[in-house]
Amino acid sequence: MGDVTPRAVALAFRAVALAEAGSWVGLLFGMFVKYVLATSERGVQVFGPVHGAVFVVYLVVTVVAARVLRWNAGTTLLALAASVPPLATLWFDRWATRTGRLPVPEAAPTS
Repeated sequence: MGDVTPRAVALAFRAVALAEAGSWVGLLFGMFVKYVLATSERGVQVFGPVHGAVFVVYLVVTVVAARVLRWNAGTTLLALAASVPPLATLWFDRWATRTGRLPVPEAAPTS
């Protein structure tokens, strides 16, 4: 995979996992406004396509991460499945970091 480093892949994975969770929150809010408050469909019209696009990017980045980070099939399937329930990508990120499957981010220089 060329010059793709495990830390760069981990950073991309974390960013997309956060974006996927954020887009879920937006979509859930849009669905609440549409179906519970019954006042507007705008939230679903905006966040539906945004969430769909981020979901696809998450799947692609997950496959790349699985290859670069040498995840086994179980870890890969768990990462992919985490895209379905709302906010589960954040849980997977924490779990994968804690268990050593996702490299810890480097500390920023303090000087």
